[in-house]
Amino acid sequence: MAQNKMKRIALFGTSADPPTAGHQKILKWLSEGYDWVAVWAADNPFKSQQTPLPHRAAMLQLLITDIDAPKQNITLEQDLSSWRTLETLEKAKVYWGDDAEYTLVIGSDLLHQLPRWYNVKDLLKQVQLLVIPRPGYVIDYPSLEGVKQLGGKIAIASLTGLDVSSTAFREQKDPETLTPHVVAYIHQQHLYV
Repeated sequence: MAQNKMKRIALFGTSADPPTAGHQKILKWLSEGYDWVAVWAADNPFKSQQTPLPHRAAMLQLLITDIDAPKQNITLEQDLSSWRTLETLEKAKVYWGDDAEYTLVIGSDLLHQLPRWYNVKDLLKQVQLLVIPRPGYVIDYPSLEGVKQLGGKIAIASLTGLDVSSTAFREQKDPETLTPHVVAYIHQQHLYV
């Protein structure tokens, strides 16, 4: 009798304002190592002046649609979006069950914020963390140690994100940082003008 293998779910919420080719590279990489990759646009309580969530979700969907993922295992799960990641995890467990293995994917730039997240100790008991190194954001090992002391099980991704950022696009309007469909959507909706 074959045993059921525990489903491995990558949870990737991002403020994605707008989503970049760097986000796309990360999603494709995650799709190769996980059974399912759940993506959503989120409001970051540590940021202000964000583009409305429905626009960011629509751009993420365009980004996902353009990914050639052999397993077709990347989906926009906008219903998971919450200001509190613990609430997102509770919603994910309704979708995929308590017996799945959940990995929360974060950029290395968020490590120092993590201890201030809502009920972070409870969250860290229920997920593994995968930290994606970002160009310009060295891994902050004191923050990494602090998260481990809170109970975090952390892995550092073997992937380094592209040297592009949403902030750089908003400030410099360089369309090379984005995918063509996202650029077209931005022009159509008159965003970031």
